[in-house]
Amino acid sequence: MTLIAFFGGIETGLIYALVALGVLISFRILDFPDLTADGSFPLGAVVFAVSVGAGVNPWLACLLGALAGAAAGTVTAWLHVSLNILPLLASILVMVALYSLNLRITGGTPNLPLIDTPSVFSPFTAPDFSNQFWVQPLIVLFFVIAAKLLLDWFFNTKTGLAVRATGINARMARAQGVPTSKMIVLGMALSNALIALGGALFAQTSGSADMSSGIGTIVIGLAAVIIGENLLPAKRIFLITLSAVLGSIVYRLMIAFALGNEQLQSIGVRPTDLNLITAVLVVFALQLPAVKRRLKRKPTP
Repeated sequence: MTLIAFFGGIETGLIYALVALGVLISFRILDFPDLTADGSFPLGAVVFAVSVGAGVNPWLACLLGALAGAAAGTVTAWLHVSLNILPLLASILVMVALYSLNLRITGGTPNLPLIDTPSVFSPFTAPDFSNQFWVQPLIVLFFVIAAKLLLDWFFNTKTGLAVRATGINARMARAQGVPTSKMIVLGMALSNALIALGGALFAQTSGSADMSSGIGTIVIGLAAVIIGENLLPAKRIFLITLSAVLGSIVYRLMIAFALGNEQLQSIGVRPTDLNLITAVLVVFALQLPAVKRRLKRKPTP
């Protein structure tokens, strides 16, 4: 793996760390199976692209993309808590609707180029792009650290603890006076805001806002969370969010290694096999806890 490929893996891993943090909130904290991510990720990208194209500051455009993702998560939660639609079905309905909405935002174009538009990286990148390979990961790291610290703070507040209680045992939380419906809406909005922010940053690093960028987003986020949980098992929220970030970085480095390994290329592994590699890694990560338990039970001679 070359140095540029390594930094590229770190950069993509940090972007998807925001997705992993969002998936952590929905799947692990709220226990809400949410597929909205596959729609909110490109939603953040297209909202950013259209906003910047209209002359909006890139930093503000990122915020608008995150707010659009929060709105998508709110709709998913509303369908569940107000209309009693199953969480999985509600998220699928919003994901499907977002495909059409994203196309309407872009004016029917499935891809919006961002080559000559300003980005959050522009003020820090050299005119010849010589420092781009390390400047971009550094700026994305700033977003990730800010998001992680805000989540650590929020989930230790009274409201954050109420969200966590809702995910652990909604019936008991309601008995203690927690408005669980509002907590689900809040948690889902926060989850998809982070995912959409990741989409906005991904569009800037890839040079375009592509409708297909959301395919498999939820699988990638879930893989990062599972890998992180196996690398750093924890019960404190500070370590739980840290494990999701580490899991995303490790996951993307594994992907970069698999796609750049000459031995694997010799047996036919190609960049088009990305989703297949992702599926294999998820299966492997899911089996790690069972393998650990079997090894612990194995009697020593």
